[in-house]
Amino acid sequence: MSAPGSRRLGRVAGLVSLAVLLSRLLGLAREQIFAALLGASNLADAYIAAFRVPNLLRDLLAEGALSQSFVPTFRAEQTHHGAAAAYRLANRVAGNIIVVVGLGVAVAIGFAPELVDGLVGEYASVPGKLELTVELTRVMLPFLVLASLSAVAMGMQQAQDRYAAPALAPAMFNVVAITVGVGLHLAGFGAHQVAVGWAIGTLIAGCAQLAIQLPSLWQLGYRPRLGLDLRLRDPAVRRVIVVMLPAILAAAAVQLNVFINTAYASHEPGAVSWLSYAFRFLQLPIGVFGVAIATVSTTRYADAAAHADRAALGRHLVEGLRLVMFLCIPATVGMVVLDGPIIRLIYQHGRFHPRDTAETAAALECYAIGLPAYAAVKVLAPAFYAVGRTRIAVIASVTAVAGNLIANALLHDRYGYQALALGTALAAVLNAVMLYVAFARSIARLPHRELAGHVARVGAATAAMGAAAYGAWRGLDRLAGHDHLGARALTVIVPVVVGGLAYVGGAALLRIAELAPLTAKLQRLRRRAS
Repeated sequence: MSAPGSRRLGRVAGLVSLAVLLSRLLGLAREQIFAALLGASNLADAYIAAFRVPNLLRDLLAEGALSQSFVPTFRAEQTHHGAAAAYRLANRVAGNIIVVVGLGVAVAIGFAPELVDGLVGEYASVPGKLELTVELTRVMLPFLVLASLSAVAMGMQQAQDRYAAPALAPAMFNVVAITVGVGLHLAGFGAHQVAVGWAIGTLIAGCAQLAIQLPSLWQLGYRPRLGLDLRLRDPAVRRVIVVMLPAILAAAAVQLNVFINTAYASHEPGAVSWLSYAFRFLQLPIGVFGVAIATVSTTRYADAAAHADRAALGRHLVEGLRLVMFLCIPATVGMVVLDGPIIRLIYQHGRFHPRDTAETAAALECYAIGLPAYAAVKVLAPAFYAVGRTRIAVIASVTAVAGNLIANALLHDRYGYQALALGTALAAVLNAVMLYVAFARSIARLPHRELAGHVARVGAATAAMGAAAYGAWRGLDRLAGHDHLGARALTVIVPVVVGGLAYVGGAALLRIAELAPLTAKLQRLRRRAS
């Protein structure tokens, strides 16, 4: 694999990563405020379960299947028929979304009691908890329409190699949510009012996420016009739907597993919140690394598929996988080594107690095992969509969901909510392995030995990182403790820096090519300083 290709992917993905990092950090700040206001209480459980339904559908329809089917089709329309045809496709897809998804949301609002009872029926044992979950679900369901339209806006820009505004849109969502949360706190509302107010704020934030993308689209020449093609007469619209329907299942594994886990966890007070806080933190590296790399790779896949160049498709895939392993393997070890200190620093405020820290950290350890696989799936699955081989991705996804269900049934009664997190991680590993094997057998040859050697070198550098970070944490914890915010920050920041330096040093000694963009940037900064 050529180093220049990896460096180009690294540079572009790095720019996207910075925008995604901002969004994820703001998301963590939002979660901090939420944890401080509601902790792991019944009200927090109710909000999290209520948001599961629109959030699951958003991930499956909006940010999952729709974006994966829309970007290659938009790119093809633009390449073969011009920008006007591509924007006409976008308007028709958006019009169909408003009608179809809007009607679906209306039906779901009417049947919200049945939806919630099927998901978290155990909440009925706590007076008012189930009813509040139904109320919050009805408030937040329209978010799905906003998220779907936002996905179309993101897709139009990504297909034209514009990544900044789509990557920053979730940051705007979090800014608005944080503002709402701070306002609720300053206004002195009670916990029940905070939960309802936060749900309303979610809709306002969804509007902001869509609105921030409109100026960029306007600059690209897009003009929103009402378009409908409910009968799918436009071949391009039909292609979006034909790819999207199986891709819904193909993109479903992780989110469906999280959704299933919510039903199981509702039997344990606080478990829904612990799992949610842990998975939310895991979204930081998934977004910064996996989503950023996949965003850039999807466009490259579309170009390779349009030219029927499967060798190029394979090269792009390997470059993405190498970068995922380079970033996610050390992130996994870092989270396992420093899970307690990190959760304590981020969440342990207000109504979030030391026991909540310990339980959330235990869930994070189990989730983190699957981090490289979560990110790899985001790189692997779009390659199948690009060449129209969605059936393979569907089989892998369904198999992963089935594996998670089996693990839950066998392990939950004995090991509790931690088994749910572990089952989700193992399901992600199964999904990634199946996709990798299927790609190598049916689409393009892959350099297995080269990738294995890369993983081994990354693993060796990561071992040095883990030992350095653990040693720094243990030493600082003995000296400074963790009773105050300053001490908590010290016992996280210093081990992270020490571990990061150890990893960079190990990667340099082992000549891992993915380190090149970072070293080149440092050299440029040094030359400017001198």
